[in-house]
Amino acid sequence: MNKTEKQKALEDLRESFSRVKGAVIAQYTGMTVAELTELRGSLRADGVSFKIVKNTLARIASEGTPMACAKDKFEGPVGLAIGYEDPVVVAQGIIRYSTKNEKLKPVAAVVEGQLVDAAELKFIAALPARPVLLSMMAGAFNAPTSKLAGAFNATVAGMGHAFTALLAKKEKEQAA
Repeated sequence: MNKTEKQKALEDLRESFSRVKGAVIAQYTGMTVAELTELRGSLRADGVSFKIVKNTLARIASEGTPMACAKDKFEGPVGLAIGYEDPVVVAQGIIRYSTKNEKLKPVAAVVEGQLVDAAELKFIAALPARPVLLSMMAGAFNAPTSKLAGAFNATVAGMGHAFTALLAKKEKEQAA
């Protein structure tokens, strides 16, 4: 790589690192090109990219970005899975593939600017995706008002049935 190519790669990495929501640093030692292609394809379906990065360039590019906390994790042959929307999806994709192919070993992750180790990454991967969490939260907020509305409706309906029964009784008494 000549100097201009390194500068371009550095700018591209810095731009990626500046808008990252979730990233996983993983060792890929022993993986074939076909396996890496399969990994990239499975991650791409979730909107995640997987890059092989030069450690020195990654350390320099990470300064001043959310990836700065992972600067020391760029050692040895590492690849970087990057997601720009949902950090849980990145973790799920890497963990899913690493269980299928033991050559891929997650080292650490960055979730919204926070460094996470491999054990915590498995916990994060077990979380539901963001839209599911938001719908669960909306349901939790909606439940009390739904119950209150049901209680008011039951009270009004009960009063209506009581008035109907009273009216029927009065009509029966007048008819007799």
